[in-house]
Amino acid sequence: MKIALLGYGKMGKVIERIALERGHEIVLKKDEFNTYDGLSTADVAIDFSVPSAAVSNISAAFNANVPVVSGTTGWLEHYDEMIALCNEKKGGFISSSNFSLGVNIFFGLNEYLAKIMKQFDSYKVSMEEIHHIHKLDAPSGTAISLAQGVIENSNYSEWTLEEAKNNQIHIEAKRIGEVPGTHTVNYDSAIDSIEIKHTAHNREGFALGAVIAAEWLAGKQGIFSMKDVLNLQ
Repeated sequence: MKIALLGYGKMGKVIERIALERGHEIVLKKDEFNTYDGLSTADVAIDFSVPSAAVSNISAAFNANVPVVSGTTGWLEHYDEMIALCNEKKGGFISSSNFSLGVNIFFGLNEYLAKIMKQFDSYKVSMEEIHHIHKLDAPSGTAISLAQGVIENSNYSEWTLEEAKNNQIHIEAKRIGEVPGTHTVNYDSAIDSIEIKHTAHNREGFALGAVIAAEWLAGKQGIFSMKDVLNLQ
């Protein structure tokens, strides 16, 4: 399979290594210094760039009739535009805040726990996420996905970085050293606490999941998620 890498930072380089190990070919390593030359020859594009470049990268791929796997976060105010473009071009698209197998299992566990805790008003939910100091967006896309998973299965209505009021979920975003990513969901009461936590040890899980998603998406049309890729529906 021919893969275009849209974004060639630390994640892009790990994705490149894993893709090559799995027998794929890299036809484009797009960064801020080069063009999209070679994109049209790709079977699939993997976008791990920065928020300011994501829309341009995804648009270029759809316009070149190349399906896209995007792990860039912090650009979701333009998500509906990209969905519309994908549908217009009859493309394929998977956008996820986190491609790690473990994290996607964690998403399912989070939603299941939220359904259980909905009936126990004495517990208040909050979240913490810790990432490396180079991460540009806060809170992380993974934390937002976790919060949305709770909101969709409970009486909470929104998340906030500030002190939580009424039906808000407080997210504490920390930037420390080179931490790949740690996410914790807490349910606290006056009597006890319940906590679920996912800790990434390196970037390998994110990269492998993105390559697996690209392998799954190649040749498909439509809007999909990691639940489709991993059959977690």
